[in-house]
Amino acid sequence: MAWLSLIPFIIVIGLSVWLKKILPGLVLGLLAGGILTEFSVLSGTQESVRYIVTTLSDANNIKIVAFLYLFGGLIGMMNISGGIKGFSEWIGDKIDSQRGLLSLIWLTLPFTFMMPMFRIMMIGPVVKSLMKDMTISKRKVGFTMDVSTSSVIVLLPVATAFVGFMVSLVESGVQKYNLDVDPYHIFLLSILFNFFAIVMLIIGLIRTFWSRGDKERVNKKTANDQNDHDYHRAGIEKELSMVKAQPWNLIVPLFLLLGLTLFLLWQDGKANGADTFFQAFSEGDATFVMLLGVFITLILTFIFYMVRKQSMSETIYHFYDGGNQLMQAIVLLILVWALSLVTEDLGFSQFINATLGSFLPGFTIPAIVFLLGAVVSYFIGSSWGTWGIIMPLGMALAISTDASIPLTVGAVFASGSFGAMTSPLGDTTITTASILEMPLVDYARYKLKICSIGAGIAVVVYVAAGFFLG
Repeated sequence: MAWLSLIPFIIVIGLSVWLKKILPGLVLGLLAGGILTEFSVLSGTQESVRYIVTTLSDANNIKIVAFLYLFGGLIGMMNISGGIKGFSEWIGDKIDSQRGLLSLIWLTLPFTFMMPMFRIMMIGPVVKSLMKDMTISKRKVGFTMDVSTSSVIVLLPVATAFVGFMVSLVESGVQKYNLDVDPYHIFLLSILFNFFAIVMLIIGLIRTFWSRGDKERVNKKTANDQNDHDYHRAGIEKELSMVKAQPWNLIVPLFLLLGLTLFLLWQDGKANGADTFFQAFSEGDATFVMLLGVFITLILTFIFYMVRKQSMSETIYHFYDGGNQLMQAIVLLILVWALSLVTEDLGFSQFINATLGSFLPGFTIPAIVFLLGAVVSYFIGSSWGTWGIIMPLGMALAISTDASIPLTVGAVFASGSFGAMTSPLGDTTITTASILEMPLVDYARYKLKICSIGAGIAVVVYVAAGFFLG
């Protein structure tokens, strides 16, 4: 009966494509999952609510929700203080082309030191402001932000929140099968075999610097996207257009946030037993540090604005408005987390394991693991969740068929990257679409077309590498 775990995902994806809205599909998918666990409408509905409560009871989830709202509040404060307007005008004098804007996004890569959502939320409002005076597709800008974030962070060997989690998954497999290898060494080798992330980086750079795009189609799409949002925020947009441009009201808070987060992450890593500088960044609790950093930054920024004679009532009002702007992303993430819980209880992992046999040739294992993980990650929208589900299966298949372990581990990590980049349930896609005000499902479909090319290339390379390294 584990196949029943596919039904909620089918409902979510099917309704999202049909309605071009993801919220109804998530609600009905979660409700269907609850009913399937209890085989009763009333009890199933109660169970669905319990999954939401359980999700909100998770400490890490609450940290992410709080960070999103507080960061949105900080953006709102920077907006009404003229910070975003001032910085956009200042840097806008230096950027007069689409290529210049996309190049600016790539230049912000140093912000990709912890989590994709962190960088997207830092640069998104500025990029959005710069786009207003340009004829450029929001989807192309969003794709550039996402590909330069999701693809890069999984290729960094140190100083990210991902490293500790990824190494721990490898270490779990090494211990389970009593392998005489260093988990971190396998992780380092696997970076070279994350073919999807590498291919997508190349595709992203080509689309930035060598792709001209369809200007007429972009014009229509951009106009349609803007018209979707002309009414319900017209008053606030008019108010923000009248504020005095003050770039320091953005520069100070952002560099304060970045500096505080780096320092606190280093301190937290040391407290958790790290011996070296880079190890401290891997050992730190990045989610809590991000929340703590934005909380302290909010307090200091509020004081900074009051000293600069900024209206207190306006600052507080736009703090709430900024936070509320990210409520769509927050609600979607909560439902996605709850959906993952209910499908796991329905036996999703067991179904994946049961549908694969040990008769497969060893050289095909990395490619098959990548394809399987890519499908799973697209359904659940979580790279971390995919890695947790697929890594034990990948290690078992690699050992039973004598396939290359580093290559297979690289394929697992690549599969999670696919879902993080393409899934309409992914936090990166949700956050980018929310900040740039794009229809979520349309944006996810746009990225899927491009990423499918990268995935196809990655599969071919995995088959070839598996044949020569297996």
